[in-house]
Amino acid sequence: MFFPASKLIFFLITPSNFCIFAILVGLGLTAMTRWRRTGFGCALFGALLLAAGGLSPVSEMVLLPLEQRFPPYPADGPAPAGIIVLGGGIEAGLSEARDQIVVNDAGERPIYLADLARRFPGARLVFSGGSGFIAGGIAEADIVSRQADVIGVPRTRLILENRSRNTQENAAFSAALVQPKPGERWLLVTSAWHMPRAIGCFRQAGFTVDAFPVDYRTRGWGDVTRVHGFASDGLLQFDLAIKEWIGLAVYRWSGYTPDWLPAPEPGNDSR
Repeated sequence: MFFPASKLIFFLITPSNFCIFAILVGLGLTAMTRWRRTGFGCALFGALLLAAGGLSPVSEMVLLPLEQRFPPYPADGPAPAGIIVLGGGIEAGLSEARDQIVVNDAGERPIYLADLARRFPGARLVFSGGSGFIAGGIAEADIVSRQADVIGVPRTRLILENRSRNTQENAAFSAALVQPKPGERWLLVTSAWHMPRAIGCFRQAGFTVDAFPVDYRTRGWGDVTRVHGFASDGLLQFDLAIKEWIGLAVYRWSGYTPDWLPAPEPGNDSR
């Protein structure tokens, strides 16, 4: 029940959706009931929040603490025993329909799968990604299996985990699949804004990994002084950040992560 419930709740409370619902409810109350003042206030609140999320740097303010939480993996960092890349960067349905790789705005994840496979030829390669749809569908890992040559990854090196539907399952199923040995260094590749929750899930699964963040949406703290030229850009980031903060809280309450906002372990500096 957790998976379908999370999809429904996130749909309702995603900021851009919530603002639109607030505006529509407010207009309905204003036009069809005696609660015109309440309706006007509701619509105004939704409109102002929509404008703030879309045009102001508020999206960067809530996204930056997530992206800055784990530093980039150093270019001269030691070779890992294995690399785990989380799904989320491939549009599996479109890829299947068009018989080619179709990536989304998290497409850096499979790109760095190929790059790290080249840089570390002795590392084990794991791609973890099932179907993210409630009704099922083809898994991202299955698309990667079919299109491995296209993205430059030797199919013979790939270990595919195609059952996971969320981050907690990514961690649990990957740990069970590869059974890492004590002392082995494994890299975890996912979006920078998603890294704290992902690291927390892997720690809870007893799988020690080093962060290799990709798919940055901000340039740094200087972004808090900039405004968006297009509201759609700000809303995309605002939705993403709020969803991730809510996900962190829900995962902590559910026991999927050991901390509210996982951080690098003291003394665990790959540099």
